[in-house]
Amino acid sequence: MRNPVLDSPDSQDGETMPDALLLRSAGSILRTVSQTERQTISKELLNHGPQLSASEKAKDGQLDYSGWLREEDRRIWEKGEHPGTPDTPRARTHSAGGGSRGQAWLLCGRAGRPEQAAVSPAEEALWTTRADGRVRLRMDPICPQPPYTVHRMFHEALEKYGDITALGFKRHNKWEHVSYSQYYLLARKTAKGFLKLGLERAHSVAILGFNSPEWFFSAVGTVFAGGIVTGIYTTSSPEACRYIAHDCRANIIVVDTQRQLEKILKIWRDLPHLKAVVIYQERPPEHAANVYTMEEVMELGQEVMEETLDAIIAAQQPNQCCSLVYTSGTTGNPKGVMLSQDSITWTARYGSQAGDIQPAEVQQEVVVSYLPLSHIAAQMYDLWTGIQWGAQVCFAEPDALKGSLVTTLREVEPTSHMGVPRVWEKIMERIQEVAAQSGFIRRKMLLWAMSVALEQNLACPHSDLKPFTTRLADYLVLAKVRQALGFAKCQKNFYGAAPMTAETLHFFLGLNIPLYAGYGLTESAGPHFMSSPYNYRLYSSGKLVPGCRVKLVNQDAEGVGEICLWGRTIFMGYLNMEDKTREAIDADGWLHTGDAGRLDDDGFLYITGRLKELIITAGGENVAPVPIEEAVKTELPIISNAMLIGDQRKFLSMLLTLKCTMDPDTLEPTDHLTEKAVEFCQRVGSKASTVSEIVGQRDAAVYQAIEEGIRRVNANAAARPYHVQKWAILERDFSISGGELGPTMKLKRLIVLEKYKDIIDSFYQEQKK
Repeated sequence: MRNPVLDSPDSQDGETMPDALLLRSAGSILRTVSQTERQTISKELLNHGPQLSASEKAKDGQLDYSGWLREEDRRIWEKGEHPGTPDTPRARTHSAGGGSRGQAWLLCGRAGRPEQAAVSPAEEALWTTRADGRVRLRMDPICPQPPYTVHRMFHEALEKYGDITALGFKRHNKWEHVSYSQYYLLARKTAKGFLKLGLERAHSVAILGFNSPEWFFSAVGTVFAGGIVTGIYTTSSPEACRYIAHDCRANIIVVDTQRQLEKILKIWRDLPHLKAVVIYQERPPEHAANVYTMEEVMELGQEVMEETLDAIIAAQQPNQCCSLVYTSGTTGNPKGVMLSQDSITWTARYGSQAGDIQPAEVQQEVVVSYLPLSHIAAQMYDLWTGIQWGAQVCFAEPDALKGSLVTTLREVEPTSHMGVPRVWEKIMERIQEVAAQSGFIRRKMLLWAMSVALEQNLACPHSDLKPFTTRLADYLVLAKVRQALGFAKCQKNFYGAAPMTAETLHFFLGLNIPLYAGYGLTESAGPHFMSSPYNYRLYSSGKLVPGCRVKLVNQDAEGVGEICLWGRTIFMGYLNMEDKTREAIDADGWLHTGDAGRLDDDGFLYITGRLKELIITAGGENVAPVPIEEAVKTELPIISNAMLIGDQRKFLSMLLTLKCTMDPDTLEPTDHLTEKAVEFCQRVGSKASTVSEIVGQRDAAVYQAIEEGIRRVNANAAARPYHVQKWAILERDFSISGGELGPTMKLKRLIVLEKYKDIIDSFYQEQKK
């Protein structure tokens, strides 16, 4: 059977556009890109850069692309001569620096074709808090690759990938496609539309919507037009939207639905810089002032000359801000992380190379876009890396995390896939539920095959030579499971943003799906460490991305210290927050992450926790909570979340939640236990099937089993101060809506401490009696 996404645009099987590209979205039709335009985006376009739109220049069936760039610009681009920029040698490959622990590790990226662009004089500081500011790039012998802009990155992609599929999306239950040439033209049309609506330099276009081609056109168009793209989580409240839109001085806000539009209409009066709202998936309400469809924006853009856009693009420099990513934060207002064009283009190239992402001329990567693009991981992986290497990005349905993701994966069959730990855990739980409902023989076959694969992968993780039994297990069972998940062609599976449990890592190893970790922050434009099929060690976060540095400060006897990062990935500063920026970046330009970790002798990084999360007991003991929490979850498979408590307390205690099903419509935790949790209950002699039965009736069998599990964890602790002495099961699992988890499922510890203060206090009040 042919894959409707992977087949050529000229295929007869899928929905294609032989005469025109029509991007339809519930009443909004994006401006047509004609067949003539599509066919004539060729080397003339790549050598000259557009001046007039295709519709204005069409004559006798031919398009004239002469004069897209000034002669001076063309000479600069072709010869690599950049006034004010010193000659930069090609990159030379260095191996990781040796020496004792605590010294900076250095790696340099592979040499590539020099990508030069005019860079401002070197008097700029390493950071700024102004949206229109510039910074001194961290140019260094270990990463001498010349800086370049997002437009340059896209322009070079056109030369190599112009005719291949860039984006895949479903309309009316059929897959449609956009080539890289079409993608580029639509981004330019969007850029001109934004300029017509009044987008000013260094002001933002905020995007509040689910992943879609329009999200990409808006993001790239914003950068082309000299603005700053700013994502807002779709789950944000009107007040959260107001804070971000006001802080980034948004001139335009792009939304996908009327539900999101209503949030903006409520707060518009508080946004002095806001000039227009654009909606792309649904029609706007009648007589809504300054609210436009995406089609209308592109029509308006025809009034802006191509030369005007070209001049704006030509004036851009790599050390200017082009993307704002707001951290969700656990306390206070979110911080706007300013990322330069150089951080975006450098990371898209070298960060992805470290993850073994392939250029399309070798093998076109196919990825599914479903994680929030307002988060740096998805934005870098889906949007910017896709352009760099000519990947095909296929958009999931808005209800992806409610159950439709697997359907999309089956149809698309990605070659690489990324998920936060909670996504992988949900896939694991679903497989376990299906297995529990299967017949005896089928269930035993799966368990046998997974145990064989896990044993082999733990014993010989890098061996391509598999014993006959391992190959048989994969052929008979595991390959079919991967196919059912949509991972039949998936060679690389990544995770990041939060810790992954050993249980989950082992489960997927048992399916012959190794999960590759990355480590970085929003402030490092995503990955600073990466794992890949060639750089993999279980439980580690991978090795340093070539061209970056790391050092550990204030190390303890075991070599654990604060992780500090340096390189082209590092952010420009927090928008309008000088004090916070000074806290994060020291005088030498090192980013202090606040994370604790250690490096092994081969340069693999292991994260041990957050410094701010470190518990200091009343007795002065320093306790890292994550290892103890993970040990409890591993020992007790009924536990969903565990949070250790004990800062300035006489002993450690813990809050626990139980694994329960999620409401498919609201994604709220329900009262019903998962199949695996029910199995646990049955195994220990309980008939409970809901959380309320266990907590409300204090189910003796379950409480006893949990107590015994925690005793086993305590028995493995280094000393008595690390023992969990009291615990409680909460009536409801942690969730985003409940406030305990952030958008990327990170635990908001301070919120939990406040929300469950009475329960926590009761642990220690009893001690006083």
